[in-house]
Amino acid sequence: MIYLNQIMNKKKIYQRLNPFSQCQKYNIDIWQCPSFLFPLSGLITIVAMISTYFIAVEYASPEIVALIVIGVATLLIIIDYFITKGFENLAQTNQLKSEFVNITSHQLRTPLTGIKWTIDLMRKSKDITCEELLERLDDIEESNQRMIKLVNDLLHVAKIEQGGLNSKPEDISLDKIINDLIKEYKPLADASNIKIILEIESNIPSIKIDFQGVSMLLHNLIDNAIKYTKKEGLVKIRLTKKRKSIRCEIEDNGVGIPEIDKKNIFEKFFRSQNIMKYQTIGSGLGLFIAKSVIEISNGKIGFWSRENKGTTFWFELPIN
Repeated sequence: MIYLNQIMNKKKIYQRLNPFSQCQKYNIDIWQCPSFLFPLSGLITIVAMISTYFIAVEYASPEIVALIVIGVATLLIIIDYFITKGFENLAQTNQLKSEFVNITSHQLRTPLTGIKWTIDLMRKSKDITCEELLERLDDIEESNQRMIKLVNDLLHVAKIEQGGLNSKPEDISLDKIINDLIKEYKPLADASNIKIILEIESNIPSIKIDFQGVSMLLHNLIDNAIKYTKKEGLVKIRLTKKRKSIRCEIEDNGVGIPEIDKKNIFEKFFRSQNIMKYQTIGSGLGLFIAKSVIEISNGKIGFWSRENKGTTFWFELPIN
């Protein structure tokens, strides 16, 4: 038993002293990992001091010594820059973890509270009718779907952070996927008096791409366009062929994106302040996932928007 404890303690000491294990633990590139760069910086300083001493003794040339010192100083400045970037990445990771906990707890608390409130109401209602019971069950189902979506988004983000989604390319017809999604979202659009217009260019070829990924991409973009468009609004979806790629544009005349928020729109957990006024439900992960899907598929994604005028998101995917 004592022998096993000694082995375990040695392993812990080795893991703490091993800079590569620390870099892997925090998922940081080795050239941005402080636990690797600090020893490297110290080693270079020691080697430089010893080398400078022997060169000075051997050649006694101040110009050579000065050049060596300048070169070493430049190298140390570069390493210090990478160390600083490494600490920035660690700080950003820590901040994202805090945001993750805050947003997840808030987003899960809301539907869980709704479910609990609905169940309590059903228990206290002695003369509840069948129609009222079905309405309560619909409320529970809606809250449950919100939680499932949030958990799925978090799982997708985790896969992306670990090296990408498990892509399984196959021949896909984008126009068919879009038509199916429009049928799915039509009740929601009709409830808000939002008209959906689909414009598809003739002879759109199929593309080889992961079905789940592209469905998730279109789902997020169409869902946002409908949710953030005011009542009696308009959503246009255009599908065209552009040289060696297929281009899809999803345009709405909704709330738009403020100029100050545009640079952060594809970041994790980010939501524009003006959107919060109209739609409080959301994790801020949809556009991050959409961009990741496009990048994995070697495509491009972008948008243009004016606040209170509308937004158009577009993406291009290469033809086989």
